[in-house]
Amino acid sequence: MPAPCSCMSFNPETRRLSIGLDNGTISEFILSEDYNKMTPVKNYQAHQSRVTMILFVLELEWVLSTGQDKQFAWHCSESGQRLGGYRTSAVASGLQFDVETRHVFIGDQSGQVTILKLEQDNCTLVTTFRGHTGGVTALCWDPVQRVLFSGSSDHSVIMWDIGGRKGTAIELQGHNDKVQALSYAQHTRQLISCGGDGGIVVWNMDVERQETPEWLDSDSCQKCDQPFFWNFKQMWDSKKIGLRQHHCRKCGKAVCGKCSSKRSSIPLMGFEFEVRVCDSCHEAITDEERAPTATFHDSKHNIVHVHFDATRGWLLTSGTDKVIKVGCHLSEAFLLWPYVNVQEPRTG
Repeated sequence: MPAPCSCMSFNPETRRLSIGLDNGTISEFILSEDYNKMTPVKNYQAHQSRVTMILFVLELEWVLSTGQDKQFAWHCSESGQRLGGYRTSAVASGLQFDVETRHVFIGDQSGQVTILKLEQDNCTLVTTFRGHTGGVTALCWDPVQRVLFSGSSDHSVIMWDIGGRKGTAIELQGHNDKVQALSYAQHTRQLISCGGDGGIVVWNMDVERQETPEWLDSDSCQKCDQPFFWNFKQMWDSKKIGLRQHHCRKCGKAVCGKCSSKRSSIPLMGFEFEVRVCDSCHEAITDEERAPTATFHDSKHNIVHVHFDATRGWLLTSGTDKVIKVGCHLSEAFLLWPYVNVQEPRTG
């Protein structure tokens, strides 16, 4: 290759391999049936700098791509002609496409998700989502339920209800480090998220989840009415020292530490780990509501890429430790670790 490779996309039906390069070029090859030969097809001068993501859309014969030049572009794979482009607010780090509606989803390093409607030679901005406090690191699209998942460096995954059109956003908290890869098993409705902590979380998305409440603003505790430390007037009037503000993850109310001394998991809200809740909400949460909706597995390496093969029930991960691991999916809710390690070619 004329420059270092930065990303690639492979279509098994056509055996078309698209490779993005550091110089902004996308090189396209056709693999032979026995996979022993690569025939060059064409090059796209897609970007001014490194190509970050590529998607090949067979139904439309489009090649979608993003680059470090903050540009999203799409080309015709038959003619090689550039059809259009759009400048994003930051470098794109996630790319997904819905064939039926021709909507493209672009996640970027600012934490924003941009939705565009693509036509043959133009695009329209539909909306932008901003729910992460860190950059978007991975996107995953479920075309059946019409749900978009975004992983972030803020350790969280957000489920965006696109099809319901209610603007619902469900937050999933199950990692102790940045989420770096996502995959979705449609037949079991399970989301697989992998993080820099080596954790693999398998989320059951076939349950009715609840949206996390917005945090309420208040100058005093909404349970005991004690002033917070910035409320100088109430502190002076009541001759009391102000308290630190917290928020209950269940109801969203602003509360003091004394009124939120308990912690609890709230799996249906996406909180698989224990979080701060006010005392009254803690009493109201039942044992059934604390039942986990996700399973946790230790891959023992920093995962940067994941791929789930539903036909075989295999999960493949690659990490910064130069190791590729393959896991076996034994049932609809359990993955067997450790993997088989593949570190170098073997003969025989």
